[in-house]
Formats: sequence, structure tokens, C-alpha cells
Amino acid sequence: MITPVILCGGAGSRLWPLSRERYPKQILALDGEESLLQATVRRARHVAPDARPVVVCNEEHRFLVAEQLRALGVQARIILEPEGRNTAPALLLAALLGEVPADAPMLVLPADHMVGDLEAFASAVSVAARAAAGGALVTFGVVPDSPHTGYGYIRRGEARGEAFAVDRFVEKPDAETASGYLEAGGYLWNSGMFLFPSAAYIREIEAHRPEMLDACRVAAKGAKTDLDFVRPDKTAFLKCPSDSIDYAVMEKTRDAVVVPLDSGWSDVGSWTALHEVLPSDAQGNTVVGDVLMADCEDSLLYSTSRLVAGVGLRGYAVIESPDAVLVLPLSASQDVKRIVEQLKAGDRSESHLHRQVFRPWGSYDSVDHGPRFQVKRLIVNPGAQLSLQMHNHRAEHWVVVQGTARITRDDEVFDLHENESTYIPLGAKHRIENPTDEPLHIIEVQSGAYLGEDDIVRFEDVYGRAQSGSDRT
Repeated sequence: MITPVILCGGAGSRLWPLSRERYPKQILALDGEESLLQATVRRARHVAPDARPVVVCNEEHRFLVAEQLRALGVQARIILEPEGRNTAPALLLAALLGEVPADAPMLVLPADHMVGDLEAFASAVSVAARAAAGGALVTFGVVPDSPHTGYGYIRRGEARGEAFAVDRFVEKPDAETASGYLEAGGYLWNSGMFLFPSAAYIREIEAHRPEMLDACRVAAKGAKTDLDFVRPDKTAFLKCPSDSIDYAVMEKTRDAVVVPLDSGWSDVGSWTALHEVLPSDAQGNTVVGDVLMADCEDSLLYSTSRLVAGVGLRGYAVIESPDAVLVLPLSASQDVKRIVEQLKAGDRSESHLHRQVFRPWGSYDSVDHGPRFQVKRLIVNPGAQLSLQMHNHRAEHWVVVQGTARITRDDEVFDLHENESTYIPLGAKHRIENPTDEPLHIIEVQSGAYLGEDDIVRFEDVYGRAQSGSDRT
């Protein structure tokens, strides 16, 4: 039985301001319906409905991933990378810790892709499974429809049954070279999706990158289970070299084959890519959210929190989020990273955080702030609770605007209902809990000399976070 292995790392900085380090593109519902991760899980279940998927993700995204899987009703084995080491070690952790039978094929899927035609995808997976059963390590090559310069290419060789030998992998080409590939035929976009038995992958790593296998085996042996997560030993894993599946295995093995995939695939790697995959009107415009347009063509207008209006735009993208707006020609989509680099150089939070910050218990949105005060809106998920904590520098006022809150304040425990409030003095131990099956909304007014998120002394926490530091981590 096929075991889906979903690789859920990466930051997607070319989709800033929607995608950020702490809330990357695979977590976003870019089409307004479901996240790319959720769509990937559904796609995996389409070809392996009875399999328990394995998800490999970053430590800082663990609760976001778990919540999105819970919303789908999917039980998955979630493996946490202590630190990113590229795709080859991530997949090796999945092979060693994912409880995958040695002879069972692993379907490796990045969590941040879109696939339009599920039946074409399922057909390609069936071809790949038959090739893998014969000993091949399969990669999927997307049939190109344009001379794209943002993808690597695979040149296919002679036919091997229903698949093709891999003649060579090609780095991202310039425009002229890409046009030549399209004209010549026989070149496919490198999708980053694979299918092979876990034992075959481990064998190839042992042959070509034994030091990687040694480090991951020690990390796997020292792994611990924490809530829904499997944590490999950090010290051992940090000794693992960084490498991609392509470089570590697929370019070295003699058993690589490629299966062509023609399924409306996109890696959604830029605003241009999103414009291409989402529906457009007769003038080539794509709109998401509250948008008004006049005399615009071939443009993308994306709103998340307020009205966005465009007049006379030709080939532009306007992307609105609550704390940042991006305007650029779609032809310059690859250059968004330059803005992110400036944000990081200036140590600005917009590089990694949204105004609404998601946490294991729910989220908070910084509504307003000034000297000695800050106003936040907290949303606490059904059944969730914040840590039992205290602050050394601030007091808090809480007003329940929706739902019921169970409040702990020193030795008191009491419920607050809609339009009721309470005060948490500086130094008091306190906790918010949502005892209901509906979301809880609270307006929090903080006042004090210091309002930083690190002013927390934590006494108890059901999510296993550190005893001091930010409750918003």
C-alpha cells in the first residue's frame, strides 16, 4: 500500500506579504477555500485512501500543521525537523520514523503545490507504482506548456515500460534555453515529487551519502514522542549534511525513471504562478476578496481584510494584508525576495509574522498599541487553554465578546460570559480556557511599563512549551 510522505518545510518568500516564515504558503488558503497542505493531503488520500500519511515539518509550524490535519479529520504521523536540512534528510527521517513497510512505496509530495486534474495525477501515480515495483526510483516530470525559467528540467531518455529513463537533470535555464527545450521536446519540468520503496531510498543513501544515513539513524534512535509529534534527537540531526533528494540520490542512482505528468500542476512559486492557476475573467484579471476594478487587464488583485480598488492596471499584482500591501508588475514576481531581504535587514517583524499570529490554542491580533498600552483580540479554540502564567511588567483587562471563558486568577476559578469582564493585576497567576465547543473571542487591554511577548513566567502548559518566554510561541 502506498504511504504518502508530505514534506511541509519552506517559507515561500516570493508570496510575501501573505506567506511569511511563521505562516508559510503551504498553510495558506490561496484560493480562499483550503490550504495547500490540506489540498495535498486530499490529493494523497485520493490515491491512497486507507494510508496514514507521514508529514515532515518544521518545529515552529507544528501546531499549525496539526490543526489543519485535525480539521480534515486525518490521523497522521508528524515528524519535526529540529532544523531544516533540505529534502533528502527530511525524507530519510520519514523512511526511518514513519512506520513505513520496507517494501511499500512512499509517495513523496511537497505540501505547497497545486494539481488541477486529480484523475490525471492518479493515473501517473499508478504508472509510477508499477515502475517502482520493478525496482525503479520514480520522479514525476510535468509536461511543460511554456518555456518556464523558474523550474529545473528533466531530459527523458529511452522508454522503460510505461516510464522513461532519466537522461539528465537540468538546472533552471535562461529564457532562450528554455524555449529550446520546449521546441526540442523530451524535456519535462522537475516537479519535486517522487515514488519509491523506503528500503530502496535508504539503500541509495547508504551508497551515496553514508554520513547522512549515519546521522539520521542516530537521530531516529533517540527520537521521542511529544503529543502528536515525533521529535528526532536534535544533537544528532544537526550533524546531518544538507542536500536535496535530486543531488543526493536521483542524479546518482542507476535506477531513476521519470513518469510524465500532465495534470494542471503548479508549484505556486510566485504571484505570476498564482495568477495563472486561479480563474480569470474575460480581461485576464484574477480577483480574490473585496475587490473593485475598472479598465484593468491581465492583473491580480488580492484582498484579505479591506476593499482593494484598481484602475487602468495592465499586468500588475496588488496584494493586501492587514499590515502590508505589495504592488508590482507580474513580470517582476521573482524579485519579491528583495523586499523580504530588506525587511530582515531592518529586523522588521513583517518578514516573519502576520498581524494575526496563530498559536496552538488559537490566535491573537494586535488591534492597537501606544505608550504603555496594547489592545489585542484573542481567539481561543474550542477546548483549548493558554498556559498558567504571570507577568512582571503588565496588567491585563479582559472583555468577553463571544463565547464563554473559564478564568483562573490566583486561587479563583470562574466563568465569564459575553459582555462580562475581569482584571488581572500585575504579578497574578492567570489562565484563559475555552470549556465550550464554540470559539471564544476576548478583547485584551494590556497596560504597563513593558509589553513585550517575552514578559511571561509560565507555570503549566498543555502544549509542552518552555517555562519562560512568549506564550505566543
